[in-house]
Amino acid sequence: MKRASTQQRIGPRTLFRSLAWLRICAIAGQSTAVLVCALWMHMDIPLLPLMVGIGLLAVFAMFAAWRLTQPWPIQQWETILHVGVDTLVLGYLLHFTGGASNPFITLLLIPIALSAAALTVHAVLAVAALVGAAYLVLLFWYVPLPVPMHSTAEFSLHVLGMGVNFLIMAVLLGFFINRLARAVRLQQLEVQRVRERALRDEGILAIATQAAGAAHELNTPLATMRTLLPELRREHAGDTALAEDLELLEGQVDRCRTILREMVAFGKAQLSQEPEQLTVDSFIHGCLERFQLLRPEADLALALDQEAARTVLRTPPGLRHALLNLLNNAADASAINQSQAVALTVRRDGGWLELIVTDHGPGFADLSGELSELGRSHKQTGLGIGLALAEATAERLDGEIIALNTGHGAQMRLRLPLAVIAAS
Repeated sequence: MKRASTQQRIGPRTLFRSLAWLRICAIAGQSTAVLVCALWMHMDIPLLPLMVGIGLLAVFAMFAAWRLTQPWPIQQWETILHVGVDTLVLGYLLHFTGGASNPFITLLLIPIALSAAALTVHAVLAVAALVGAAYLVLLFWYVPLPVPMHSTAEFSLHVLGMGVNFLIMAVLLGFFINRLARAVRLQQLEVQRVRERALRDEGILAIATQAAGAAHELNTPLATMRTLLPELRREHAGDTALAEDLELLEGQVDRCRTILREMVAFGKAQLSQEPEQLTVDSFIHGCLERFQLLRPEADLALALDQEAARTVLRTPPGLRHALLNLLNNAADASAINQSQAVALTVRRDGGWLELIVTDHGPGFADLSGELSELGRSHKQTGLGIGLALAEATAERLDGEIIALNTGHGAQMRLRLPLAVIAAS
């Protein structure tokens, strides 16, 4: 089943977003650290250059936030550039606060760790080279921190800085790498779903090819039966029971011929790419007429919203068969509980058209897994393609099928975006 979900893909954009949040945290932390050292601990540090560096990083953070709102894709080189800016600003601040002797020097490792989870090997090597160059510069070129009067105080201050740095590294790496790892897992699940859909669509195509050949071959025996059945009815006109059975067979043969003609018309519609335009009211009633021919024993209840009924659809090929498959499955499910009741509700929900089919069957035993698998059916007489075809049609129209248990049966919601199926 296709269900609405928030999907996050690993790559430059994910890292770009993580860097934006990390940059905001860095600005807050750096500002706090500088002000505490200068105003509370009364350390003689170059306050103005440090605040200028933090201010420049804040301006860049606003630019990065604006860039995230733009529709064009974020390239890998952009992400590397932003990592470079963050590294240079951090190196600039470390230059005025002791260089490589500053316990916060290990913060330079964070860009490498994040890049390794989201970028290519060459990009990670570029980031590592940039960070390594910054570290080498800070080894030899820096402004020493003011030395306290007692060496014990200097050692205690350094240890305190190492403790704070460890805490910051643990929190940042744990949080942001967890986000990137989650994005990797979601992408793997999406790849698996795409692979399963591709296999299903390949199976549907194979079935369609066989169906086209079978339809061509069935036309001749159906024509023969169409000719012989009226003659048999005339020969056995006195046998009322047999005449009724022959009349039923004749109706079923006509139905088969109609289905074959619909298959041909469906193929022509696909080739012409000109969908049929009907109101929802006409479309629904046309589907129900065919359903009543297929399942005359079903007790169908229709609830059609008037706003939805007036909507004009560019009826795509396959939508009618998708609805008929859902109705037929509902009738089979109700029959398991010795019921013939099936309900169809048609309504508009914002920018969506909802076709809701409800039965009075036993419901779904498990809604956590895939409900439609090509070639497998929970019914003894099923072929295992009805629900798969309906799901494929929904996906092709950017819609979804949602399965629910109602307590007295099951409910299948076919949701389609009006932006795709409605006539402009």
